[in-house]
Amino acid sequence: MQTLIIILILILISYLIGSIPFSVVVGKVFYKKDVRNEGSGNAGATNTFRVLGATAGMIVLVLDITKGIAAPLLGHFIHPENISSIQFVYLQMILGLAAAFGHIFPVYLGFKGGKGVATFFGVVLYLFPVAAIICMITFFITFLITHYVSLGSLIASVTFAFSVLTWYADADKLPIVIFGLAIPVVIMITHRKNIKRLINGTESKLYFTKKSTPL
Repeated sequence: MQTLIIILILILISYLIGSIPFSVVVGKVFYKKDVRNEGSGNAGATNTFRVLGATAGMIVLVLDITKGIAAPLLGHFIHPENISSIQFVYLQMILGLAAAFGHIFPVYLGFKGGKGVATFFGVVLYLFPVAAIICMITFFITFLITHYVSLGSLIASVTFAFSVLTWYADADKLPIVIFGLAIPVVIMITHRKNIKRLINGTESKLYFTKKSTPL
């Protein structure tokens, strides 16, 4: 019972970490702008790039990725004698999902946040680094060709699912497979408007240009 309580607390902490709206914090503190009022209105790294420029965008991107790395690390607060090695991996996946959903539905912003890509990437980078590198390469190739961040994110998430299905398609690894399939599903849901714009040919492209400077 004590271990279960600790796990529930860690899930809550992971959610709260994921909820930290770095795009809004960086924009308001250093640029006196709220990224939710400009561009796509999304409280994420991509809109930060679009509204505040590459420097602010990179800072927010790194911080959002860090949230995804930090959450699984909280699993180490569980004593190793109270959980098996594979259960520990499953716990870390749950903590990572909690952080990602915190980013998408942040309590600090009335549950209206970003689209979860960077935070999910942080989780995958920590738990499945080889798959994360493959996804990153896939994203950059797609982005460099099309300049669509959304398309790169969608294709990269599907690539992760295929990677998981290739390496962990065993009956005893079913939770990992579910995790791998859940990410592209969530990414598609958070990008549903982008998908419509991609189909209609009205999706905005992203080019790295100099924008606002810190005040």
